[in-house]
Amino acid sequence: MMNKVYLGIDIGGTAAKFGIVDENGNILHRDEFSVSFDGYDTPILETVLDKTDYFVASSGLDIAEISGIGISATGQIDSEKGEVIGSAGHIKNWVGSKIKESFEKKYSIKTIVINDANSAALGEKWMGAGVGYKNIVAITIGTGVGGGIIVDDKILLGKRGLAGEIGHIVIHGSGESCSCGNVGCMERYASTTALVRKVAAAKEKDPTTFSEEFNDNINGRKIFDAINENIVIPQIVDEWVEDISLGIISLVHIFNPEKVIIGGGVSGRKEFIESLSKKVHEKVMPRFSEGLEIVPAKLGNDAGLIGAIYYLIESK
Repeated sequence: MMNKVYLGIDIGGTAAKFGIVDENGNILHRDEFSVSFDGYDTPILETVLDKTDYFVASSGLDIAEISGIGISATGQIDSEKGEVIGSAGHIKNWVGSKIKESFEKKYSIKTIVINDANSAALGEKWMGAGVGYKNIVAITIGTGVGGGIIVDDKILLGKRGLAGEIGHIVIHGSGESCSCGNVGCMERYASTTALVRKVAAAKEKDPTTFSEEFNDNINGRKIFDAINENIVIPQIVDEWVEDISLGIISLVHIFNPEKVIIGGGVSGRKEFIESLSKKVHEKVMPRFSEGLEIVPAKLGNDAGLIGAIYYLIESK
């Protein structure tokens, strides 16, 4: 008898990843399509529905062979209704999208929808760095700061599925304004965007301390590659890691996790993980520090896709 297979879709702000995933979390067939090709004049949901037909056909499967559809989506997601109900980086034609209703109406297949950061946390729990652990805080550091919280083996969703907005923990009470309308949010200080902004400001102040490589397109990779050759960058990075640790310390004291999993491009930097772990362990209360591990994510860009299928399977 053939194992059950599922359709996983991870909808981001610029592209949607598609995968045929089996019940053991293996991705059997995959593809990716732009959702921003015309500046969102074509609504993302319309694009994804259209590409679903093409993708399933390209996999060699008939839609009737799909046992369920799991969708990870950017923005504030009402996971019960499967609908985008809030901010998604000001992407037009996205808020208000009735994802679950649209998929179930078109395909008559059970569909679940979950926020992308929560989905990534579940993916890491099922197949990645969180395997075997029941209490996990997963944080993704990139353009912004996202996250998911797993307590006693269950993803924490809250009243409407909006829980886990880790990037909007306030870490500096009188700090910089955030796009959410608050001030001092973790995202404003602890994202890779924030690190790049700080390095760019330092370069503008004293260009002589930076190599020609920093004349354009400053990014996290360039910054970490230059950390041992530049006299300014080490201090900037240290302050940035300190800001990340402030948010994590609060989360550790609230949720008492066994593991904190860090995702995003910077998570592959061993020196970053070691520095962050040291700062957190130095400042959390001793009993919270016992057995606490801070580790890099393992699944990379597949976490959301895999997590959506795990959520689908567990929702039965």
